[in-house]
Amino acid sequence: MRASLWIGGVISAIVTGAAVLSFVWVPHDIEALNIANKIKPPSGVHLLGTDHFGRDILSMLMVGARTSIAVAIVAVVIGMGFGVPLGLAAAARTGSWLDEVIMRGNDLIFAFPSLLIAIMITAVFGPGAVNAIIAIGIFNIPVFARLTRGAALSLWTRDYVLAARVAGKGRLRISAEHILPNVTNLLIVQGTIQFSLGILAEAGLSYVGLGAQPPVPSWGRMLADSQTMISFAPHMALFPGLAILLTVLGLNLMGDGLRDWLDPRLARDAR
Repeated sequence: MRASLWIGGVISAIVTGAAVLSFVWVPHDIEALNIANKIKPPSGVHLLGTDHFGRDILSMLMVGARTSIAVAIVAVVIGMGFGVPLGLAAAARTGSWLDEVIMRGNDLIFAFPSLLIAIMITAVFGPGAVNAIIAIGIFNIPVFARLTRGAALSLWTRDYVLAARVAGKGRLRISAEHILPNVTNLLIVQGTIQFSLGILAEAGLSYVGLGAQPPVPSWGRMLADSQTMISFAPHMALFPGLAILLTVLGLNLMGDGLRDWLDPRLARDAR
């Protein structure tokens, strides 16, 4: 097993642990404003300093972690829940009108970045974490649909699939019993990658005001709040930026390690 899997797993576990811990304990109340104590540098009382409202940055990061993780997880579930069945259906009916409709629909979604989709959604329903989830989840659907279809197409020519067709099994049953189990490893790896991209996308949407709204903490909004104070309070931007960087890096390293671990061919090549 590659070192990247261990390193990524440790980083991801620390971030997840901080998010879970924030449900029961944080160093300071994130809703308590202390203007007299605003923009303080890191100290023994506030390990990462305070923001422009006097709130503890470490506490804000811990609570913000659960927002980012929740948005990314639900967005990936939406992407998998719709994308995988669509990809299996397209592969089972390759060359048919169904395949063409699904693939052209994917192309249509890919033409609009998640930020633009979020702008369109929030223009109708207003900004918020739920709308950010919908926007990121919609963008994830064609990613999983294309991956599933590409992997499934190579499996439909395998001997065991041909044997199942000769035995009288329908395309739906073959997709569920023979195709899906053999593409699960790829979906797990891609899910890890999309999870990291979901956290990055949520931070970007919150940065421009389309993600989680106050008083819910968000790493992206913490960066947005700090941009006018970076010259005299750099810690306000440094620590949220590092949180995003390390989380995305950890998930990408874990995804890379999972890919090598779950694919024996890559493991042999690494030796």
